[in-house]
Amino acid sequence: MGTSLLTQPHMWLWPGGGQKQYGDWKMRKSLLLVTASFVALSFAAPAMAADLRAPAPAYTKAPAAMPVALYDWSGFYVGLNGGGGWSHDCRTRFSGTTQCQDASGGTFGGQIGYRWQAANWVFGLEGQGNWADISGRGYQVPNSTGGRTFGSKIESFGLITGQVGYAWNNVLLYVKGGAAVVDSKFDFRYSSGDLYAAGSDTRWGGTIGAGLEFGLAQNWTLGVEYNHIFLSGRGVDMNYVGGGFDTYPVKQDIDMALVRLNYKFGGPVVAKY
Repeated sequence: MGTSLLTQPHMWLWPGGGQKQYGDWKMRKSLLLVTASFVALSFAAPAMAADLRAPAPAYTKAPAAMPVALYDWSGFYVGLNGGGGWSHDCRTRFSGTTQCQDASGGTFGGQIGYRWQAANWVFGLEGQGNWADISGRGYQVPNSTGGRTFGSKIESFGLITGQVGYAWNNVLLYVKGGAAVVDSKFDFRYSSGDLYAAGSDTRWGGTIGAGLEFGLAQNWTLGVEYNHIFLSGRGVDMNYVGGGFDTYPVKQDIDMALVRLNYKFGGPVVAKY
């Protein structure tokens, strides 16, 4: 019986006829293994990539800070003011009796000044002059006076003051103090209203006050202010209609509430980084 192809160790029957050596079959087997390995790696690659840590974000420089506009209170300014005033007058008669009265009215005037700013602190000097119509009348003690009255009227006043304030951007809170000068008129009248004695007095005193001011656009500022003027007692000559005079000690205190509008020269804002 002849030798079968299946029993020959080094021969193999391939489709289409013919024979191949065993070494060729071994090479084909190796190619199959390599191909299978590439297929397995292609499925495993996405999972391996997912396990890799994401790269750190690139460092970027922070944008430059934008300038902040701050109101600058430095510079010269001029303005107008108006409001109301109240006065408390006391006169001492020859008998030693002191009689007091209250007066009230309006006032209108102007101011000029200069301020300079250091950080948030604001310092200033100011001069102010006002016309006024602060008047009042009271009755004298009725014994032997026939119901006579005495009156007073403040016609004008001036202030020369220094200021110290603290600014929050365009809002300024300040206190002030200095000297004051007041022009007043006094009179005595009969119960009928006829004048029988009159006098006038211009005297110096002191003043203190406080204000709140807001910086507006285009160099304008708007504010409110309170002032107290205190005048020491001083003798006022009262001239009688029929001739002669008597001197009466008079003491005055004045309070005022004002609205102020100023125009400030120079730029209204500065840039701070």
